[in-house]
Amino acid sequence: MESMTSIECFVRSAEAGSFSEAARRLGLTSAAVGKNVARLEASLGVRLFQRSTRSLTLTEAGERFLAEVSGGLAVIQSAVANLASADGQPAGSLKISMGTGFGRTYIVPLLRDFLTRYPAITPDWHFDNRRVDMIAEGFDAAIGGGFELPPGVVARTLSPGHGVLVAAPDYFEHHSQLKSPAELPQHDGIFIRSPQTGRIRPWSLRNQTNEQAPAAMRVRMTMSDPDAACEAAQSGLGIALVSMPNALRYLESGLLKRVLPAWYVDMGTLSLYFPAQKLLPAKTRAFVDYVVEHFRTQNLAKRFSAF
Repeated sequence: MESMTSIECFVRSAEAGSFSEAARRLGLTSAAVGKNVARLEASLGVRLFQRSTRSLTLTEAGERFLAEVSGGLAVIQSAVANLASADGQPAGSLKISMGTGFGRTYIVPLLRDFLTRYPAITPDWHFDNRRVDMIAEGFDAAIGGGFELPPGVVARTLSPGHGVLVAAPDYFEHHSQLKSPAELPQHDGIFIRSPQTGRIRPWSLRNQTNEQAPAAMRVRMTMSDPDAACEAAQSGLGIALVSMPNALRYLESGLLKRVLPAWYVDMGTLSLYFPAQKLLPAKTRAFVDYVVEHFRTQNLAKRFSAF
């Protein structure tokens, strides 16, 4: 029977496309990963990779073997991790990705109670507004919106992903009143650039009767962070288009107010992403269940809705 180490080295090398990157993720040397894969190939009697100085690609046999073992490897590793948990409780490093402002506002405040329940879990939380490759980067879960589901990942919807227009409470004391989206081009807009493309996405506004209109404000400035956009709007510098989770605390505190409150942007959903495994690691299951329960008790799905 092939060793788990050799099979894991093969799977991680296939995912990463190189022995050196697989070694970094596994905490091994590149030579050790290469030797483990070579040992596996010798035992199976087939070549799994085509190697060159610049690339590492799967052979046809390697592609078949990867499809057959990768899911089973994850299940076995989860079973071992769950069995090794402290006194049968969820344990281990919990690597989570989430947006900076969202994570600091809604997830970090949960830490004390979460760790009281699960003291053997060690949070390794990454705050970034980009979309991560969960499988390749080794994340246990991620919270965000607009992710394309790759093979091996499932999503649990937490709330609608609505975007709204916001401005300082006294904004219209110095600017013309807005009666419809058609008047937006007369106003300065504060936009958030896409972390993937660096560009401003051309969002469309809609209302409850499903009428649509472009969010066609003048581009006064662009930001990479929604909190920065809200703070710029709070200073009276223009109208910001931000998601409800980012705008909510400013709206509830009165620092910002909705502009054209009958209109919103449909940004998809806010979801919790995690590996599609029959046997999910206990630490990941504990986090998923805890966040879902928090959204329910705090009525966040309703509060994150534009209506």
